[in-house]
Amino acid sequence: MHVTQLRCSACPRRYSARELHHLCECGKPLLVDYDLRAAASRLTPGGLAGGEKSLWRYRELLPVEDAGNIVTLGEGFTPLLELRRLGGNLGLGNLYLKDESANPTGSFKARGMAVAVSMALELGVRALAVPSAGNAGGALAAYAASAGIEAHIFMPLDVPVANRIESMQYGARVTLVDGLITDCARAVREGVERFGWHDVSTLKEPYRLEGKKTMGYELAEQFQFRLPEVVLYPTGGGTGLIGMWKAFDEMEQMGWIDERRPRMYTVQAEGCAPIVRAFEAQRQEADEVVGAHTVAAGLRVPRAIGDFLMLEVLRGSRGGAVAVRDDEILAAVTEIAAAEGVFAAPEGAACLPALRRLIQTGTVRADDRVVMFNTGSGFKYLELFT
Repeated sequence: MHVTQLRCSACPRRYSARELHHLCECGKPLLVDYDLRAAASRLTPGGLAGGEKSLWRYRELLPVEDAGNIVTLGEGFTPLLELRRLGGNLGLGNLYLKDESANPTGSFKARGMAVAVSMALELGVRALAVPSAGNAGGALAAYAASAGIEAHIFMPLDVPVANRIESMQYGARVTLVDGLITDCARAVREGVERFGWHDVSTLKEPYRLEGKKTMGYELAEQFQFRLPEVVLYPTGGGTGLIGMWKAFDEMEQMGWIDERRPRMYTVQAEGCAPIVRAFEAQRQEADEVVGAHTVAAGLRVPRAIGDFLMLEVLRGSRGGAVAVRDDEILAAVTEIAAAEGVFAAPEGAACLPALRRLIQTGTVRADDRVVMFNTGSGFKYLELFT
């Protein structure tokens, strides 16, 4: 509502917010800027108490101008669960799980697609396309169906069955590709050039990030605007990590929080850990992983266009990056479910073995407030447990 411009994340270029854009001319992602003074005059932390029970409670800080263009299935406002048993086992007095499986379509991808599809509707787009390792495709299919917009989804052949089925049931046109998500992205580019689809790939348009940033707003609100000391976030394309960091900056500028930030830790699978490798090598960008493999489909992203932004977040927060094995991930799914009653997706469960390593090295202390993000539902991955 209070958007002023789109700006490049890497160069000085600026763009109009009321026109359709993808990447900057330099090839890097665009970010949405707001008149935060105006937003803060309309929305205050105290005024949130009676707000809508969805991410649209932060509408003053989201880009949709006409409320009639909002496409919503009730996304956001997910629970922050205190993990007393797991915390006790790990020697932590303040361990929490932000459970994004409570979103429509069962994952955090609903947040980004709600805002991206709403903006596509507002800007007159009639056909959307995305490459997906699974959950993004299902989310796009659902929101496109609600908006009455055509959806084209390209998924790897071995995508989790639930993701393929849900996308088709929502009426999307699903194409299975023999390869990884990077191969799916090439197919999307061909379709964009040939048919004029609007590409809503991760960070190739500016609005999925705006939906994902609401995780940061919710985290602050659920902690009474005193952010936790540590956040562990499973990272594929990294939009959620980047979005939360953007939310923290916006909230500080509006006077909602102070300058203190959580130490942000990205979690990846050993079979596909480009950000971990780049962080450890003190690089500014990550090399593409050849032969990427992991049971956590959402973490199987060989190269992310926002790699430099993720690395800036990790270093700026004095955090880090941890890679874990697939057997540790699967064991963690069972451990979290049995101890806390949450059937986490493999991506979210990967945070638990990563946390153990951070505790063992003394990086996470017993008195730290620690939040792990479960980005989706384990029910999407039943074939891994049969």
